[in-house]
Amino acid sequence: MWEKIKDLFHINELSAYFTMANLKKVIFGVVSVFVFYIIYRVIKAIVKKQTAKKMEKHASVMISKMISYVFYVAIAMYILGLLGISLKAIFGAVGIAGLAIGFAAQTSVSNLISGMFVLGERAIRIDDFIEVDGVSGTVDGIGLLSVRIHTSDNQMVRIPNSRIINSNLTNYSHFDLRRFMFEIPISYSADLQKVIDVIKTVPDLCPTVLKTPAPTVFYDGFKEAISLKLTVWFKKDDFIQTKNDVYMNIVKVCGENGIEIPYEHIDITLLNSNNCQKDAIC
Repeated sequence: MWEKIKDLFHINELSAYFTMANLKKVIFGVVSVFVFYIIYRVIKAIVKKQTAKKMEKHASVMISKMISYVFYVAIAMYILGLLGISLKAIFGAVGIAGLAIGFAAQTSVSNLISGMFVLGERAIRIDDFIEVDGVSGTVDGIGLLSVRIHTSDNQMVRIPNSRIINSNLTNYSHFDLRRFMFEIPISYSADLQKVIDVIKTVPDLCPTVLKTPAPTVFYDGFKEAISLKLTVWFKKDDFIQTKNDVYMNIVKVCGENGIEIPYEHIDITLLNSNNCQKDAIC
């Protein structure tokens, strides 16, 4: 009876695996994995502390993730080796699969390589306001494949890293100070010297406009009206308030000094039938 039970559950074959030698291997493997894990946590903590001092937040996070990935791969290979599984066969299969996946995922590979350049250049940081190919917003996250931003109307946009590398990137938050140029159309009949003197008073009426670098006022060509430019400097966080203050005070000082700001309009002349020639079509 006992022999039949052993044959049914293959007890003889299973007992062959539960030897003292295999038990030692299991204990050694568990202890080794535990020791590797402790070393991994210590290394990760040290690297995270050092990179937090010298690098941007997103770069520190990415390095921490890469250390974790390396640890997981190394542990997996170590456990497979303990189980007696040939790593050469696995590497061969991975190589073939990697080649096939590489052809099928060229875009992802391109984004991955571009992500390394994005992190290395440190051209953008989390919370920066950027613009890429007409899409603008605040950076929420920087990954190896893409950068996530939210637009001014609070929509999430994912921008592939390859697009950032291959396009013109504008980072409005990179520097603490910003300059903005206001274009003011001036009538040809106006006293141009008086106009400059009046527009020069606008920056003093705007509390967020900086004295240094100094504002500048200059004429810049002839169009439907004479083009007058006013440039001012301000802190990047004061962008909206500065624009509102400058525009409102331009209209205010021009109105107070009788300076016309031309705008496009259409003159319509109505003709009655008496003004039409006899054979003309009115």
